[in-house]
Amino acid sequence: MISRSLLLLRRVTRQLWFRVVAISLFSLLALAVAPLLAPILPQEWENRFGRDAVLPVLNILATGMLAVTTFSLNVMVSAYRTASTMATPRVYRLLLEDTVTQSVLATFTGGFVYSLSAIILFRARLYPPGAAFVVFVMTVLVVALIVIAILRWIDHLSDLGSMDHTLRLIETRTRNSLQARKDTPSLGGCCDTSEPPADARPIAAAESGFVRFVDMPALNARAEEAGVTIHLTRLPGEFVLRGRPLAMAQGADKDFCTEATGLIDIGDVRSFEQDPAFGLTLLAETAQRALSPGVNDPGTAIEVMGRIERLLWETLPDGTETEGGEVRFPHIHLPPVTAQELLKACFPPIARCAEDAPEVMQWMDKALSELEHHPNTAMTKAARKMHNSFFD
Repeated sequence: MISRSLLLLRRVTRQLWFRVVAISLFSLLALAVAPLLAPILPQEWENRFGRDAVLPVLNILATGMLAVTTFSLNVMVSAYRTASTMATPRVYRLLLEDTVTQSVLATFTGGFVYSLSAIILFRARLYPPGAAFVVFVMTVLVVALIVIAILRWIDHLSDLGSMDHTLRLIETRTRNSLQARKDTPSLGGCCDTSEPPADARPIAAAESGFVRFVDMPALNARAEEAGVTIHLTRLPGEFVLRGRPLAMAQGADKDFCTEATGLIDIGDVRSFEQDPAFGLTLLAETAQRALSPGVNDPGTAIEVMGRIERLLWETLPDGTETEGGEVRFPHIHLPPVTAQELLKACFPPIARCAEDAPEVMQWMDKALSELEHHPNTAMTKAARKMHNSFFD
């Protein structure tokens, strides 16, 4: 279970601008090192690989990389908008975290910044004699990195924005979220379905939005220090209005509740980190879009249900409950994410849109029948109940 500061760091590193800035700064750092290496190099290397050898290459890179970067950005935006139209608009934020696209665009931008900066330094005559050879070697390495990035980009473009790529991306993030909940049941807190004590003080939401992340380590440490027991009433993925209770704190004062509010992240959109049902919802929305009259693609809906069935079968723990396990944060109590809630996030929305698609309902019949044999008895009961409600 990561802390909120590590979560924020992870979110920053997943953004496109972070890699672009990092590689651009690295390229500038490499140019700054060149004068330091120049005095230790033989003079004949400078005569052979001087300004006349490196400047034409730098001019080509500066001109070409700007055009390639602009073109690649247009392709990326167009592909992501197409994927959002085919699947669900909420997948756009997930597509922006594609590491291959980020690395390729960062390499192109870094190559442009490197070459343009090197040209400026040469024209301003800020480099001492001998630095040109160092820049020449660095330029060869930059060219090699750009060629590798272009090959990766060509391979990636064949799949970028396609339905297969989009579904695979959603399934991967959903699997990671479900697996994290399997490895750390109840977010590491105490699984508790009872009502909070009557004397508990509410921890009110500072803003309206979706609960996205609860900093369990920090919240438990603060509760242990103050001798407080916290009962979470809003799990990640649920919507809360400003001033309404996020949790109830037994034995807490007003200052503790104010501090605890800052350890629960609320935002405009849901996230995958602690919300295992969010990915299932995105898959269901993709199937609903495929079953709309304007698209009429039952094959995609069937493929989506196959992915949902696979996720639920492989990522839920065996036993009698979907939550439980080791308690790492004993001062925090929260209700479990039940098998029924996971099923309700995906199958009912698809069923509502599949009334005129018997092949889709046949697959749903088969999928729920298979889930009735799940090793987790809670999933078995929930699947049997949903199956009877749909097909009896």
